[in-house]
Amino acid sequence: MMIDYSPIWISFKCAAFSIFITFFLGLFAARWMMTLKNKVIQLIFDGIFTLPLVLPPTVMGFFATVIAAVVISFPIMYRSARGALEQVDEDLVAAARTLGMSETSIFFKILVPNALPGIISGGVLSFARGLGEFGATAMLAGNIVGKTRTLPLAVYGEVVSSDMHSASFYVVVIIAICFTAVILLNIYQLWVKKKRGY
Repeated sequence: MMIDYSPIWISFKCAAFSIFITFFLGLFAARWMMTLKNKVIQLIFDGIFTLPLVLPPTVMGFFATVIAAVVISFPIMYRSARGALEQVDEDLVAAARTLGMSETSIFFKILVPNALPGIISGGVLSFARGLGEFGATAMLAGNIVGKTRTLPLAVYGEVVSSDMHSASFYVVVIIAICFTAVILLNIYQLWVKKKRGY
């Protein structure tokens, strides 16, 4: 039986668009949360930002394919970026303020460079989560061959139609992509540790 390669391309397009949106949304949301002084408001927004992580796919399914991937992967990027930004030494930020740097300059020249390994980790994990999104995509976009059929939908569709050969192919592709992403992330983190002398 012929293997349909379109789910690979559709999944990559969806994951690429979603990580572009998720990366910056998560990063700026994490930074904004750090500037909030009111702890109650901070707790409320933290709950809102994290909520899609625990909601069932049917609830989150009222979004288009890319929006669904963004919504589902956003909490991972947000939590990773926030954790990484909070680890940056506050003395660096205080020193930058003393030298008259603007908050924007502090963010891009002090916080982001020092938190970059954690931010990139969040980006890679968010990409993998967006690539593997199934429920929300199936709920709204459906399983239209060549249009909305992502890799997880392709696996499901082929298993339902008893074409285990095609299903196995798609599973191997997903594993290869995710494994490659994790290996590249590990290599990057080792490079950062070596560069910083850890």
